Amino acid sequence: MKVYADTSVLVSLYSLDAHSVKAAQLVTRFSPSVLLTPLSELELTNALELRAFRKEATAAEIRVAKTEVQNHIADGFFAVAAMPVMVYELSRRIALKQSASTGTRTLDILHVASAILLRAEKFWTFDGRQAKVARAEGLKLR
Repeated sequence: MKVYADTSVLVSLYSLDAHSVKAAQLVTRFSPSVLLTPLSELELTNALELRAFRKEATAAEIRVAKTEVQNHIADGFFAVAAMPVMVYELSRRIALKQSASTGTRTLDILHVASAILLRAEKFWTFDGRQAKVARAEGLKLR
């Protein structure tokens, strides 16, 4: 199964938080091929670094997490994918339809648009607003 997991899910896979058990259960249950775009990788890297900044994880824990991400890229857990060319145009259209009523952030819209354009079979997020937009745009959630 080809899955687009947003940053909330990816961070939970690599750094212990309130959603880590659920994220691990999703991966174990579905054994997905998880799409990883440059946007996803950047947001994941930054989110892990922010966990260190906020003292939510140690520098050593973050190093281990980043190594695990690289190992998962190398072993094929992640299906590395370029950002689709039309991602900004589709994101703009989604923003015009959804943002006034949902309050969705730009990066969340970019993730939804990427999932659509990369033909993800499922979209995984722990973000309620993003889930609402993804569902409205026809994506299937967990």
